[in-house]
Amino acid sequence: MLSLGLFIAIAAPMDAQDTVANGVSNQPIAIWPDLPPGETVKAFGEQLPARNTDIPTITRVEKIRTPTIDLFLPKVSNGTGVVILPGGGFARVVPDMEGSEAAMRLNQLGITAFVLRYRTSEVTPAEEPKYLRPLQDAQRAVRWVRANAVTWRLKTDRIGVLGFSAGGQVACILHTTGDKAAYEAIDQIDTLSFRPDFSLFIYPWNVWDSKTERLLPELQFSKDLPPAFIVHTSDDKSSALGAAMFYAGLKKFDVPAELHIYENGGHGYGTRARPDSNIGTWPDRADDWLVRRKLGSG
Repeated sequence: MLSLGLFIAIAAPMDAQDTVANGVSNQPIAIWPDLPPGETVKAFGEQLPARNTDIPTITRVEKIRTPTIDLFLPKVSNGTGVVILPGGGFARVVPDMEGSEAAMRLNQLGITAFVLRYRTSEVTPAEEPKYLRPLQDAQRAVRWVRANAVTWRLKTDRIGVLGFSAGGQVACILHTTGDKAAYEAIDQIDTLSFRPDFSLFIYPWNVWDSKTERLLPELQFSKDLPPAFIVHTSDDKSSALGAAMFYAGLKKFDVPAELHIYENGGHGYGTRARPDSNIGTWPDRADDWLVRRKLGSG
């Protein structure tokens, strides 16, 4: 619905049991029963005006204080679910190029996809890491998916995460954080595990600290981590070294992982192709990986 200004207001959320039209939720789905940790108001986000330079269009949503999920159902579920964490530099969330487009690709493999519109950073205090509230939302989202596994015909041991850019940074922390939650439990959903059974990281943003020349200290590797799939380009200054070193951290502990390095393609391409680059083939490699691990239907 158009607002009086230049923004588009996001609709109020629905419950998990509400109807889904053509495999897609017609309204976002709430993951918290009330206000999320640290929040004082409800706000489902405002969509920024489209940029003329974005062909096809790229949607950007800011001012999200109430995180929600967009649900994408395959024609036939194979029991796998994936929570998608879009990018946007934490100030915004990109729910189409780094969300719904990947979700529909996953649907083709029989995978149920959940695009998370996590909280943005406009009210984040200077002393608080910008990833913290998105991480809380991501942990809650994985737990929420497991809690609703029967509804969506999912297997609770086949719930993964796919993260792009800033969402990829959150996914990296989520993947390596063990069982330590980033918020206090509030209900029965929070008794479930938030640990993904597998993860895909697509140009994870700023996981490498150029000042210390180390990965973020929040990334704690061990032999018990789930399998991972990683993509980046050599000309992406925000993620190239970090993605490679993240793979090396997994490899050190013999965690199953697959890394794809493309010479060019830059940053922020989602599942789309880029001129004079092969980066548009990465979804094919991800399909292969998911099918080989019996997470996707070939």
